[in-house]
Amino acid sequence: MGAERQHYYWKLGCTDVICCVFLLLAIVGYVAVGIIAWTHGDPRKVIYPTDSRGEFCGQRGTKNANKPYLFYFNIVKCASPLVLLEFQCPTPQICVEKCPDRYLTYLNARNSRDFEYFKQFCVPGFQNNKGVAEVLRDGDCPAVLTPSQPLAQRCFPAIHAHKGVLMVGNETTYEDGHGARKNVTELVEGAKKANWVLEARQLAMRIFEDYTVSWYWIVIGLVIAMVMSLLFIILLRFLAGIMVWVMIIMVILVLGYGIIHCYMEYSRLRGEAGSDVSLVDLGFQTDLRVYLHLRQTWMAFMIILSILEVIIILLLIFLRKRILIAIALIKEASRAIGYVMCSMLYPLVTFFLLCLCIAYWACIAVFLSTSNETVYKIFDDVACPLNGKTCNPETFPSANESRLCPKARCQFAFYGGESGYHRALLGFQIFNVFMFFWLANFVLALGQVTLAGAFASYYWALRKPDDLPAFPLFSAFSRALRYHTGSLAFGALILAIVQIIRVILEYLDQRLKAAENNFAKFLMTCLKCCFWCLEKFIKFLNRNAYIMIAIYGTNFCTSAKNAFFLLMRNIIRVAVLDKVTDFLFLLGKLLIVGSVGILAFFFFTHRIRIVQDTAPPLNYYWVPILTVIIGSYLIAHGFFSVYGMCVDTLFLCFLEDLERNDGSAERPYFMSSTLKKLLNKTNKKPSKS
Repeated sequence: MGAERQHYYWKLGCTDVICCVFLLLAIVGYVAVGIIAWTHGDPRKVIYPTDSRGEFCGQRGTKNANKPYLFYFNIVKCASPLVLLEFQCPTPQICVEKCPDRYLTYLNARNSRDFEYFKQFCVPGFQNNKGVAEVLRDGDCPAVLTPSQPLAQRCFPAIHAHKGVLMVGNETTYEDGHGARKNVTELVEGAKKANWVLEARQLAMRIFEDYTVSWYWIVIGLVIAMVMSLLFIILLRFLAGIMVWVMIIMVILVLGYGIIHCYMEYSRLRGEAGSDVSLVDLGFQTDLRVYLHLRQTWMAFMIILSILEVIIILLLIFLRKRILIAIALIKEASRAIGYVMCSMLYPLVTFFLLCLCIAYWACIAVFLSTSNETVYKIFDDVACPLNGKTCNPETFPSANESRLCPKARCQFAFYGGESGYHRALLGFQIFNVFMFFWLANFVLALGQVTLAGAFASYYWALRKPDDLPAFPLFSAFSRALRYHTGSLAFGALILAIVQIIRVILEYLDQRLKAAENNFAKFLMTCLKCCFWCLEKFIKFLNRNAYIMIAIYGTNFCTSAKNAFFLLMRNIIRVAVLDKVTDFLFLLGKLLIVGSVGILAFFFFTHRIRIVQDTAPPLNYYWVPILTVIIGSYLIAHGFFSVYGMCVDTLFLCFLEDLERNDGSAERPYFMSSTLKKLLNKTNKKPSKS
């Protein structure tokens, strides 16, 4: 029987070949979309700023090669909604060598020696042959310069607080183009939104400094979390039963204390004025503490706790054997992991493949979003029939448009296009997201089938570990790719379709938030809830279907059907095992994350020292502590995900073992001796003949 099961894959061959072909064709199309996006896209549009003519600032080989910073004539206009619609601030912008460092108005600088300094912030080729009003009207020069600081190669006003007043530089007033002095808060209204960015930059620099001096201690903390995760899994082999029964006894004792406390409060309120008022007569009260002065409240609490206590005791009486089976399976999972230790490292393979999927998706998204062409439009402050029309900045001065609207200017508006490729960009982006979901789910499915195949080979080995393959994890991985790529692609495709529908529903929900249609909002909420439940169910079904694929090598639909009905026939065992393992995993995660987090807190706050002045000086001690806590949780989750897959695989194998075998010489039980003892099962010895 063991040999037959181990070589069952070789007899069946490939499964769901059509879906495998679809996946390969989709990957070829995905690569083609990536090549198209790569040939048309320009990521510099995301990284580097562009002036009003759409030319990059500070790029080699351009006229602005020595001008790395972008200067806004009137940054107040950057708070306009047009910025959100077209991603371009509706004010003239030029590339400059450095940001301004002083207050200076155009009117004051025009007839002074400061004009040469001011001129570098005017449009290229500006000639001082116009009046003040004409220069400001045509947008040739800014009305005022304010001290600014570069951030992401853009000049933002240097805002700070002085005696409770927001200031730019060291001044609180400035002169406009007509010589009138105004309060600087008029500039601050538009620029203060950039102040948090400046503070965020300083915060980021300090956090980066903390990482540079504490990274090795963070690594040590993560190694400690890894060791503790391994130790916890090993201890489950010996202490799983003790921890489960201690948990159950503690719950019973806590509920018993609650019943006694409620009875004591009920007795204490006897004879107290107002304590006999009923809950119905009292009605709803905003201060919930009022209800604690009523005897009826404590009576209700006591009845509820008593019912829970009785239910738990009855469940223990009737489900005692099933709890023992769950504990035995958890212990057996620890033994299986001990024989297949390399399985604990497989999450690194899954993590690496997921990183590749995320990186490719992000690159395609950036290249697609930056594959638009430079679009110039006509801007005019007065009424003009051509306002908003596209134009060519090189031919605009001599074109008919400039004669129809003499005061208009051809200015960079945004990146776009009207070709067939540009019209298909939205479809390409949706296809990019869909392929990301499909490939990411395929990677996760490959990991689940690989681990399930390795642990199933352990269970179906009659003589453990002698009948185990030499490299069970590698053998399961190769079988999954060679024979079941189509089945994995099928399960991942179903899940990807549901996920892309959820993304579309989220997008539509964001668009409907501004609407006042309550029925549409209600319908959208119902659809989101239904598809969320559907996604959870499909994940559960896929996980068990992958285990059946690893055991028998059947196609996805057959495996999903067999797994579902097998679990439904043993629903009580499923519920008990699920809750017991959930409790143990929760306990393990709390123990590991809490222990490592407390140790990191005492270490980085200098409460404990390994040697003299071990902990490095930090700007924010919470930076390494949070990093260690989050990293410890991810490590523990990775280890317990492998352990959970092992438990689920052994559980399905156990159920199949019970239904298909009878302990005879032809069909012996493959379960451990502990499980056979719990179920009063034995294997008959083969006859001597």
